[in-house]
Parts: sequence; structure tokens; C-alpha cells
Amino acid sequence: MFDIGWSELLVIGVVALIVVGPKDLPRMFRTLGEFTGKARRMAREFQHAMNEAADESGVGDITKDLRKMANPKKYGTDVLKDATGDLSAWSPDAPDGKAKPGPSKAGLSKDRAATKAKIEQATAARAQARRDAEVAERSAGPKLQPDPEAPPPAPEAKS
Repeated sequence: MFDIGWSELLVIGVVALIVVGPKDLPRMFRTLGEFTGKARRMAREFQHAMNEAADESGVGDITKDLRKMANPKKYGTDVLKDATGDLSAWSPDAPDGKAKPGPSKAGLSKDRAATKAKIEQATAARAQARRDAEVAERSAGPKLQPDPEAPPPAPEAKS
């Protein structure tokens, strides 16, 4: 508890013998022993009361369930069996029609190729639009900004 070795106990005993004296030392050690016993008894009673309260509230059942669920040996194999159980009967290209619904391998590769072509076309169109915009901007020439010191233009007369 306090991690005190024999050498430390010997030093404490010698200091107690000098401070308390040889006549009152046995009485002091007896009192210290009784105090230690009372403290241990109180700690044991407290622990017992906490355990009873936990049992009454159902914490013990919850901890048992958590320990069952958190068992790493059982948890890993059960999850793997559940995950792979459906896959063992699945055949994507089964001719008898008993295959589970889902795309076939050939269909997936065709879909991926079509999607890739669409992406490439869209990327090329965006690049061409950017180039066209840059060419149009260059051909328009620099935009002239009005002179901030110049007087505003005169309003035109209505006829």
C-alpha cells in the first residue's frame, strides 16, 4: 500500500523509540495496530456495501453481458461467420436465376468504362471552354477605366 521496505520500517522504529521512549512504545504500536485494523474493517465494509448496491441495481448483469460481448476470441469469429455466410451462396453469373440481385462482373466493367468516358468528355469540354474564354478575353483588349478626376458627362436633353 505505502511501498515501505524493511529498512524504512527499521528507521521508523528507531525514531519512534527515541521520540516516544521505550516505556510507551508498546502502547503506541498497539494503538497504531488497532487504528490500522479499524481502517481496514471500514474499507472492507464500504467495499461490501458498494458491491451489494451494484448487485441490487443490476450492474453485475450488465458487466457480465459486456464481458460476453467484448470477448475478443468469440467476437471476431462470430462477426466473420455472419459476414461471410451470405457470400458463400452468392454467384453473380448463375444461369439458374438463383443468384442474389446485383450487377454482374461484365456489367460492372461496362458501366465503369461508360462512366470513365463521360468524365473524360466533361473534362475536355471544360478545358475547351476555359481556352475559349481566355482567347475572347485577350481579343477584347484592355478594359478602360474612367478617370476619377474627370467631370461627369453632361446629361442629354430630351426632345
